[in-house]
Amino acid sequence: MKGFVLTFLFCCCFFHLLLAQSELSPAILQKLEAIALQDVPDRAPGIATAVIRDGEVIYKKYAGYENLKDSTFLDSNSRFNIASNGKQFTALAILSLIDQKKLKLSDNIRKWFPEIYPNIKEKITIRSLLNHTSGIRDCYDLWSLQGYTWWKESFNNDDVLALIGRQSDLNFMPESQYLYSNTNYILLAILIEKISGKSFVEYTNQMFAKLGMPNTSFENDHTKIADPVAKAYFNFGKWTDYNWIWNVCGDGNIFTTLEDQIQWEKLVQGKGKTSFSRKLISKSQQKIKASKFSNYGYGLEFGTYKNNPYCFHEGATGAWKATTIRFPEKKWSIITMTNTGKAIPSQQTRQMADVLLEIPEEAKYFATQPEAVGPYISDDEIPGTYLTDGDFAFTFEMKNGKIFLKRVGRNDVELERESDNIFHQKFDPAFKQEFTKNVSGNQVVTAYYTSHAPYSLTKTKDLNINFNYQQFNGKWENSETDVVIELNHLSDKDFEVKFGNNEPTKGLLVSPNKMLVDFYSLTLSKDAIYLNGDRIKKVRFKRM
Repeated sequence: MKGFVLTFLFCCCFFHLLLAQSELSPAILQKLEAIALQDVPDRAPGIATAVIRDGEVIYKKYAGYENLKDSTFLDSNSRFNIASNGKQFTALAILSLIDQKKLKLSDNIRKWFPEIYPNIKEKITIRSLLNHTSGIRDCYDLWSLQGYTWWKESFNNDDVLALIGRQSDLNFMPESQYLYSNTNYILLAILIEKISGKSFVEYTNQMFAKLGMPNTSFENDHTKIADPVAKAYFNFGKWTDYNWIWNVCGDGNIFTTLEDQIQWEKLVQGKGKTSFSRKLISKSQQKIKASKFSNYGYGLEFGTYKNNPYCFHEGATGAWKATTIRFPEKKWSIITMTNTGKAIPSQQTRQMADVLLEIPEEAKYFATQPEAVGPYISDDEIPGTYLTDGDFAFTFEMKNGKIFLKRVGRNDVELERESDNIFHQKFDPAFKQEFTKNVSGNQVVTAYYTSHAPYSLTKTKDLNINFNYQQFNGKWENSETDVVIELNHLSDKDFEVKFGNNEPTKGLLVSPNKMLVDFYSLTLSKDAIYLNGDRIKKVRFKRM
């Protein structure tokens, strides 16, 4: 009798699984399988992915190894680090404290952090932390400027607060711009501790218990991360793992299983069981009221994917990467988590969306080539440096009668003419460059590719032949980070640049007051240098 009952229960579960996935046609299932497995070769780490529609799992796949050393496969118990995808849960914890009337979105965070930014008179609100409009610099970029490889350290949230406590300036005045900064969510985690009287991990673990997510936790002590962890692997000729010793959390450093993430998506879709407030879960999926920036909300980005409104987030820390995308109007969610450096879940997850939403192959997310051929441009007109508003640069050079494109951190590539004003990379014709003039008559190059939207760069003016390059030579110091920049002119527009004790690198002067150095731009004057990076702006260096 016992065997009959077990067999019956197994058949019921198997039938339920078939029923859940039977809504997808064999052709669609085959396409999803191909997408899921495209970057999972034999004896390799892999992915966990699922599709949830209106509270039901209609597709789920585990593929690859959890641990190559132990030869264990990924399964429902495997815990992945989903990095910045954890921001939505930090935001949910903040919403719970707002619901308890312990704080308000409009509160100035200096109420709890009186020691930071004493010279900034404007309010830095909780709302501005949530949607990245605070202007607070990203701690990871600040550490990088100091010469730290952050993941080789064991910094914690107190270290972040100490670093921010030394900052006297912001990237911009609060709520005047949007710029993603992990520091915002680390400060929110510290704030949760101050208000709740509990550690951030303890407070959020209680929240996860109510949400029915028992295997999900932020981690502030790398020695206590519960197994089984989907060990992360890079591949530089062979699979290579590394020790995870990071203790900062709130912005990420959250470990979870696919099953727990499925449970969360069910709750987001108004289904599933929970003792947590459904009203707060629903609110966490909305844009933040009273903010003029609607692209980012409670740990979620908002946008449109091929004419379909959606919200999403990406997470990446080393070889761990994760993507969640939601189409609220259609009640679709797609999750992909990986422990392999070869997989690109942001791309795979959207490939799945194309299949599930039956988007025609010819439908484009963005333009991948110019609409028409423009006026002829000669080879001699092309050489020079071109900049975006954010100081990303293309430099074109002539070598032996051929045009080459130079970009920071990449190999030089040869270009071939495609038509009068359109060129493409010789060995990758999909990467196209269109040369035109803007309304001011300045020369512009627009770059097209299959994996990103077009972007344009404007050609900079050549320097005066009598320009004094030596005026910038010397040492410059930033008191907020103790970093010293040393500049030495080499020849023409080239400088040797040294950051602290790091090895010297090359700088290129592209205008009378602007230099490009690796992933930074320097705005130069006789008395000060202002450094701009990806998520740190206007970092001031004074001449020593």
